[in-house]
Amino acid sequence: MNLNLTLIGQAIAFAVFVWFCMKYVWPPVMQALQERQKKIADGLDAASRATRDLELAQEKAEETLRESKEQAQQILEQANKRANQIVEEARDNARAEGERIIESARSEIDQEINRAKEELRAQVSLLAVAGAERILESSIDEAKHRELVDKLAAEL
Repeated sequence: MNLNLTLIGQAIAFAVFVWFCMKYVWPPVMQALQERQKKIADGLDAASRATRDLELAQEKAEETLRESKEQAQQILEQANKRANQIVEEARDNARAEGERIIESARSEIDQEINRAKEELRAQVSLLAVAGAERILESSIDEAKHRELVDKLAAEL
């Protein structure tokens, strides 16, 4: 056996094997690697987009939450203002009602005082007439009595 011939035969077999691998085995392996590389790149892009979308959604949620808190604060302020207005209106109404009741009571008191004065005048005039009758021992007729009562009332 010739060593050179064996080496040349092995080199030719190896070259055929390399050519066969390059022609038939290498393209599907490279294609599979490229597809896998593309899938990985697409997955990374999708993850990046999802991360950005998540960040945007979180920012949007924070903004919505902030706006909701502001609206709630405004609603509370308006409710407090309205409550204060209602309390003030109730106070004003109560004051007005109290003043009206006091004024009504004053007018009733004034009417009662006037009635009492008139009654006292009438009683005083009757007493005066009775006293005058006893003093004079004569009776005064009704017309003169009226005239005397009116005169006394006008003087008092």
